Amino acid sequence: MPDVSIATNQRLVGLTLDETSLGRGTPDQEHERAVAIYDLIERNSFVVPEHDGGPYLAHLAMVERRLVFEIKAADGAPVVTHHLSLSPFRRIIKDYEMVCDSYYAAIRTSTPAQIEAIDMGRRGLHDEAAGILAERLANKVEVDFDTARRLFTLIYALHWKG
Repeated sequence: MPDVSIATNQRLVGLTLDETSLGRGTPDQEHERAVAIYDLIERNSFVVPEHDGGPYLAHLAMVERRLVFEIKAADGAPVVTHHLSLSPFRRIIKDYEMVCDSYYAAIRTSTPAQIEAIDMGRRGLHDEAAGILAERLANKVEVDFDTARRLFTLIYALHWKG
């Protein structure tokens, strides 16, 4: 029988955004960020290698064009800080935004087959970004594929123009 206590500890239980460096968005942007955070916290697998603890809290900020993941234990004790370059994501974010715009436009005027084709492209870009994100976080934070997808959703929501 699996040890459920380990599984429940290997996760994020809270995530905050640094308003000073990330700024506040429009009401639509804030809503998208809140939904992305909720989805991430609701279901995730998050492990800090060589750390006994968990569950974890994360605080995201921007410092010198890098996304900073400040990870703490649930009691607030610092665990690790990871600076993530967003350069590898710039093209994907741009392409993803373009495909999302096409998808939302297609919903109003296109056939189900056309909508499905655009959605497959959107999911493919999302999966590509999740793979890159999991790879870039490796050795600092281990996440499963679904958690990497949810983290990319949040990163996209932070860039989304609304």
